[in-house]
Amino acid sequence: MPEFAIRSVCAAILLSAVLSPHSVSAAAPEPYDPWPGLVQDIFDSRPMDDGSNLIALEMPTRAEDAAIVPVTLRLKPTSDARSRVVTITLVIDQNPAPMAAKFKLGTDANVSEISTRVRINNYTNVHAVAETSDGRLHMVQTYVKASGGCSAPAAKNAEEAKGRLGQMRYREFAGSQNEEKSGTREAQVMIGHPNNSGLQMDQVTQLYIPALYVDRLQLWQDDSPVLSVEGGISISEDPNIRFTYVSNGAKTFRAEAKDTDGHQFRHEWKVNGSGM
Repeated sequence: MPEFAIRSVCAAILLSAVLSPHSVSAAAPEPYDPWPGLVQDIFDSRPMDDGSNLIALEMPTRAEDAAIVPVTLRLKPTSDARSRVVTITLVIDQNPAPMAAKFKLGTDANVSEISTRVRINNYTNVHAVAETSDGRLHMVQTYVKASGGCSAPAAKNAEEAKGRLGQMRYREFAGSQNEEKSGTREAQVMIGHPNNSGLQMDQVTQLYIPALYVDRLQLWQDDSPVLSVEGGISISEDPNIRFTYVSNGAKTFRAEAKDTDGHQFRHEWKVNGSGM
């Protein structure tokens, strides 16, 4: 067969393959991205700027345990008063209740870092959206490989969890000499609570355990607000918040919390005491 004829046959076969309806239907569908809808539902479709110059979102790429995935929000220094961060909203896109937590920063506390642990239900993008004092939104994101965290069985049995309900602990961490001179402190508040997601199953009755979680936590140094947290089902069992702030010379540190059943918890510690 002449060379030009061979080329013509090959071209006809290739064209037939391209136009085949089977080849079109075999194309992989685009993965569903819930983020545009979440921007509409959570943030009323407000525009967002790149937040990488204001905030860092740190999480493991692949989580060891989907029920207790560490997350750290670190604020970057800025000299512009208009770009002072006033709230940070943490969104886990593929979770059943995507808004994991909203952190409101005390005006005079100069909070620079917040860490906690969250549940991840599916491989997902995670977004942190910072609102600044000028009313603008700034977003950063990362991707986490984890699954099953929201339905994972509780680490403690129901009786043990009930016995520890609302127990609070406060801990301070030693800082560098420069941090001590500037009044910067690193502390942690822990609350004994099952933080049931509503997706976990009782291993005895095989019934779903009703959702019960801490939905409000407020922290003060004396009577000056340091941090308040609006939480959801994505916060892990026994919630703990570790944070860095600047002391105003207060003698006491106070925490107040509430869960979705209306239980209220309160504790106060002397500053520099471990509370452990």
